[in-house]
Amino acid sequence: MKLLTETLLDELTAKAAASPRRRAHHTIHAGAGDLVQRFIVVARSDSYFRPHRHNARAELALLVRGELDVLSFDEAGRVSARYHIGAGGAFAYETPPRTWHTVVPGERGAAFLEVKEGPYDPATASEFAPWSPAEGDTAAAAFLRWARRAQAGDRVPG
Repeated sequence: MKLLTETLLDELTAKAAASPRRRAHHTIHAGAGDLVQRFIVVARSDSYFRPHRHNARAELALLVRGELDVLSFDEAGRVSARYHIGAGGAFAYETPPRTWHTVVPGERGAAFLEVKEGPYDPATASEFAPWSPAEGDTAAAAFLRWARRAQAGDRVPG
């Protein structure tokens, strides 16, 4: 039996605060070959999730703490939709295959359970949007600031 506790979330929150990526995760599944991949992800408000898509698989996330917004994009980097996940709204989201998207953690951050089909292959798991800055790039912070206020119809800067 695996129990996922508030203490685990608190520990991950502390790890995220110390991480350059401003997030931390806990793997629930046994290994990369598992047919169902399950993680707890904790992200600080300033964690940048580079827009990406999963070409063959859907992605399900269930919020367990905080709030976040999910933005979906068209091929050119125009925001297709913005979804709020948290208080007063949805508590989970599923992103269909081949959908460009990013996660924007709320002011107090967010923790969510993420479920994806496996097995995990790093070469094919995610494709990063060519119109978005890489993690660690100096432009990533500006992109995150833009994403915090971006609405459907807005096009990525640059």
